[in-house]
Amino acid sequence: MSAPTSPTPPRSDLPVHLALLGVQLSFGGFHVIGKAVIEELAPLALAGMRVAVATPILLLIAWRHDRCLPRRRDLPVLAGLGLLGVCLNQVLFIVGLQYTTATNAAILMSSIPVFAVAVAAVLRTESIGKRRVAGITLAVAGALVVLGPGQLSGQNAAFLGNLLILINCLSYAVFLVLQRPILERLPWRTTIAWSFLFGGLAVLAVAAGDLRELDLATLDADVWAGLAYIVIFPTVLSYSINTWAVKRCSASLAATYTTAQPLFAAALAGWFLGESLGWREGIGLALIASGLYWVSRRPGVRPMVPTHE
Repeated sequence: MSAPTSPTPPRSDLPVHLALLGVQLSFGGFHVIGKAVIEELAPLALAGMRVAVATPILLLIAWRHDRCLPRRRDLPVLAGLGLLGVCLNQVLFIVGLQYTTATNAAILMSSIPVFAVAVAAVLRTESIGKRRVAGITLAVAGALVVLGPGQLSGQNAAFLGNLLILINCLSYAVFLVLQRPILERLPWRTTIAWSFLFGGLAVLAVAAGDLRELDLATLDADVWAGLAYIVIFPTVLSYSINTWAVKRCSASLAATYTTAQPLFAAALAGWFLGESLGWREGIGLALIASGLYWVSRRPGVRPMVPTHE
């Protein structure tokens, strides 16, 4: 009888948690800096410039490290990921941010893990019980409180902005859930780069009119600095790091970390934009946090063995 093989020692989860926390800090800064930039720049022009610069960088990094081209069967999946996680996610967020506050946007982003658990349950990649149903109900109630019952006429600009942000959250949650299976077949750098290639082309098509009207010579140094931050941190670095982390944990865990965004964004918005949390936003945040507590209390998901680095 052959000797039993010793189990592989577990890898530390600390780098994954630190990476996910850093991603949310970066995204929290985007709420504030993006709000300032769209005061000087059309939202769709910002979205177009963001992907036009970030996509070639991501493709270059992926090719340099992976030397891998996706198979034909993977292209439709990558196109779908690009539509959800790049085009819809970025366009809806940036346009929505024009009509609502950075703090409201950050609070509504906390609904992402709730949507992620619901989508995973519908696709039968995770089970859902009474506890998770209760958590989802609490978090959705919190999102509705932030939207405000007095704004449900659909004619209020803040309601429109909040609604677009909420739809963006659903799109990003589906992106996270669908991203994980393809990471079993493709390196994480290639996955996010090709998602950006397909999604970026869609963004550029939507933003073409605003980009044609854009006069780069009129942009001042502060706008260029803001654009540089948006491209480098909440785009190239954050999307890459988040994809790396999803490969090593679960979509639900990655989504749960979005609850840190309100803390970072509210602090930054208070310092730079003079925004503050009102009673409605505070109640909404408390309900969302309570719902996330019940949604996220579950055994950990076994991480994938990284076959591509």
